[in-house]
Amino acid sequence: MLDACLIRKVTEQDLPMVLAWRNHADVRRYMFTQHEISLGEHRNWFAKASQDLSRSLLIVEEAGQAIGYVQFSKVEEDGAADWGFYARPDAPKGSGRKLGVMALNHAFGPLKLHKVCGQAIASNQASIAFHQRLGFALEGVLRDQLRINGAYHSLHCFGLLSTEWQLKKVDQK
Repeated sequence: MLDACLIRKVTEQDLPMVLAWRNHADVRRYMFTQHEISLGEHRNWFAKASQDLSRSLLIVEEAGQAIGYVQFSKVEEDGAADWGFYARPDAPKGSGRKLGVMALNHAFGPLKLHKVCGQAIASNQASIAFHQRLGFALEGVLRDQLRINGAYHSLHCFGLLSTEWQLKKVDQK
């Protein structure tokens, strides 16, 4: 399943592709900031984020084709980092799972994290189910935590420990 997959750092050449994915209506509607991002805003974000040693900006590829974007923030060895991700809007079925597995293998392998934390807007049932399928535990719900376009949204908070991921990987063999 993952033999043809790899994970790599985002480059300047990836920015138009990643921006197109991020601005796609099916992705943007579940983001904490939902306005359409300009190329200039995107380049400014990348210039800052790519210099931040506590962040890891990544592309997951399968058979040479980019299938999604993943980022980890607050990265430090044996620490707890937050993640965010999205699959390419037209990615083949199953790409999200591959993206998640590759990202978590990277988080608990090369990044040497102890824990990965994620959040999903309550209306994003696909992301909630995705976290659960990957083995994340629901650690809480922050009620009416985020205001987007004048409406309040609750956030589901998830966590996955390195030891839990290692056990899940063994179960998948």
